[in-house]
Order: sequence, then structure tokens, then C-alpha cells
Amino acid sequence: MKDTYLNFVNSPFGARLVRSIGLPKPEVLRRYRADRPEFDGLVAIGAGRQPHLLDALAGVIARSGFTSVAHESAGLWIPLAARHALMTGRFEPAEAGPHGRVAALIFDASGIEDSSQLDSAFGFFHDTLRSLGKCGRIVVLGRPPEACANPRQWTAQRALEGLTRSLGKEARRGITANLVYVAQGAEHEAEATLRFFLSPRSAYVSGQAVRIASSPESTTVDWAQPLAGKRAVVTGAARGIGAAIANALAAEGAHVIGIDIPSAREALEATIRPLSGTTLAFDIAAPETPAQIAAALDELGIDIVVHNAGITKDKTIARMTEAAWHSVIDINLSAQERLDDALLAAGTLRDGGRIVCVSSISGIAGNMGQTNYATSKAGVIGRVQSMAARLGERRITINAIAPGFIETQMTAKIPLTIREAGRRMNSLSQGGQPVDVAQTIAWLAHPGCAGVTGQVVRVCGQSLIGA
Repeated sequence: MKDTYLNFVNSPFGARLVRSIGLPKPEVLRRYRADRPEFDGLVAIGAGRQPHLLDALAGVIARSGFTSVAHESAGLWIPLAARHALMTGRFEPAEAGPHGRVAALIFDASGIEDSSQLDSAFGFFHDTLRSLGKCGRIVVLGRPPEACANPRQWTAQRALEGLTRSLGKEARRGITANLVYVAQGAEHEAEATLRFFLSPRSAYVSGQAVRIASSPESTTVDWAQPLAGKRAVVTGAARGIGAAIANALAAEGAHVIGIDIPSAREALEATIRPLSGTTLAFDIAAPETPAQIAAALDELGIDIVVHNAGITKDKTIARMTEAAWHSVIDINLSAQERLDDALLAAGTLRDGGRIVCVSSISGIAGNMGQTNYATSKAGVIGRVQSMAARLGERRITINAIAPGFIETQMTAKIPLTIREAGRRMNSLSQGGQPVDVAQTIAWLAHPGCAGVTGQVVRVCGQSLIGA
């Protein structure tokens, strides 16, 4: 679905008009394209007191191809960069990349132990934010507050969430800001997450705080084809977001097994056949389906499960039928539980696997006329949080993504005024695309994300609705 306003204000005439009358001008987001460099330009590095993550960060910068410059707060960066054979220099406000601007700002706040030390974050962003180019990236690094040694450190590290979310709202111009909490001992497990947040793949993910725990898993990653040799199941794969997920996983090397209802078989085959994948036509709500799917996949096993299938049957609860309530809860939530139970019990989902569930910002904030849908999607979040530790015994991660307003056939049917409100009520002032959801799922399915589990990541452009 096209965003007519976005296209208009980015045309030569539209741009002049909105400037003259003061209308908002959403930026056309830079999204990942295989024919363009994924990482390019200057990264400005800043740090608080006694930063712990600069060494790991230097390795990421070296392998990604960025050129770095050091803000005065990161005095340790220049000798460290030299040890990693990185080209680097000192940040100056007029520093220019290929497009006249800095591509990313990274601030290592991991050593901040007291609220008074947050002044270093002010100094860095005060000096650098205006040098950040369109569709730039802001990444703040910290330590998980709940693992801090004392209340003052916990307080200072938790304060980083307010900093990061505010930066995302102030920066505009398609810029995103995210916070990565890296546990002690997990320093060298952060690369997949840092690459995602610094990449165009995260174009519609902003204002998020992600935790990375230490993991016993040690993996050598092929960054070009990280899912090569993996088998991935995607439910609801026939069209829309499900089709985008299937394409994103296949592009990273996975063999995709698409599942959808029998009536969607033709659309499912049209989506999966060009990917050289496998199709299974099942109604996931039927009681016998989980055992049938587990049996169909048992011989070769699977590595990734993406629970994307879902429905809406909107009405206020006073006008909702019992059947509408039951079917939404059953398909969106209970079917996930039954399918995972069958795959885990049979050993079809291999140890070290990934489960990614599609929730919604409705499951976080609620929504009028969607009590059934919001209940089901909040339940998905509950599954992720309750199952993470249990699945960790088998080195299986489980995470959820919570999309906001995504341009799909479903949102195209929303009345115009409500649709426009959904598009504009976020820091990026526009709706997301199915590919934004798909790329976030591909990141969570990545072999380098063994330390990311029990997380709920919003794909909403930093929506103003909900927490």
C-alpha cells in the first residue's frame, strides 16, 4: 500500500509546499538493498567513564567497513583503533561523510556508575547530533540495570532508556536510536545486534532497549549467508508479512517451509516456489495439526520457527460474539502453544534453535475494539517471557516482535482518518513495510543472537502509543 502523503512531500513541488506552510515532512527511509553497501560512511564514537565495550566495538567497526572518528569523550578509542588496524581520527563538528554527514553515533555508557557521570552523554550528543545525516543511526551501549552492583549504578544505567528514546524523537530525518544492554561476559556476542541496529535493515525499529546475555554457544558466522544450512518454518506465509518473512530468511540462506491454510495453497506456492522452499497446507487451529506438522518435519528437523499466522475480528467486547473471541485467541495464541509443544516434544526443533513470535503494539497498549486481539498478542509476550529460561536449557531462544502500523492489505481497509493517524503517530511519521518486520525477525533468527532471548522488540517507528 502506498503512502500518498509521504510520496507527495518528497517530490520537488511537495517539498517546497510543506516548507512554506509548515507541514511535517517524513523522510523516505533508507532500507537494505542487496545492490548497495550495507555499511558506509563515518561513525562517531563517544564514551562515558571507564567504558567496557570499546574493544568489542572496534572489532565490529573493523569487520563492517565503517570509518570511525573519536569524540573527545572517547580518548581511549584512537590507540584502540590502531591496534585493530582501523582508520580513525578525531571528531570535528564539520566532519563529513560521503553525503556530507556522519552515518552513525555510538556511545559506550557501560562504565557509568553514578547519575552524575551521565554528563558525558550530554557532552557527546550535544556536540555530535547535528552532524548526523538523514537515516542515520544512534546506538547507546550499557550494562543491564538489574545486574548492576549497587542502586546508584542501576539508576544510571536505567536512565539510558530515557536518553535513547528522547534522542529518537528529537533527531527526526529518518534517524533511529536504540539501546543495547550487554551483560558482563557477553561483550563479544553483541556483533549481530550491533550490525542490525547500525544497518538499513533496522529502518523502522527505534526507541528499543535490547538485552544481550552471555551464552555458551560459540558460532562462526558467515555474515553474507548467516542462515545457510538452516531450516525455517513460517506460519501464515502465503502473503503479506508472512511472505516478506519467508523472502528475508531465504535471502540469508535458509530453506523455508511455508505453512498456511488449505484455501491459500495457491498463494502459498506462488510465494515459496521461487525460494526453492517447501509448502505445507494446514489449518493451524485444527487440534490434529501440530502432530501432523511435527511428523512432516521430523525426518530432517528444523532450526527456526516463526509464528506469524494470525487473524482479527474487531468489535467492542459488548458487541463481540463468543465465537469471535474464541477464534482470535485460539489462532493467535493457543495454536502457537500447541505447535511448539509438539515440535519440542518430538525433538523436531533442534537444540540451539530459534522461536520468533509476532505480537503487536496492541498487546502492549491495548486498543479499542480489539480486546480479543490485544489479549492474544499480550499472551504472546507472556509466552516469550515465561518460556525463555526453560528453553535456554536446550540453547533455544524465544523472542517476540511487536509491529505497529505496517502497510498491508489489512491496514488498507482502515478508514482514511484512522489510517493517517496510525501512520503519523510515531517518531518517523510514517507506516512501516512488511520487510521491516521480516528483517527484524531475520536478526532474531541469526546464529549470532544466542544471547538475545525473552525480548519483545517493537517494529513501530517508535510509536507514541504504548510504552
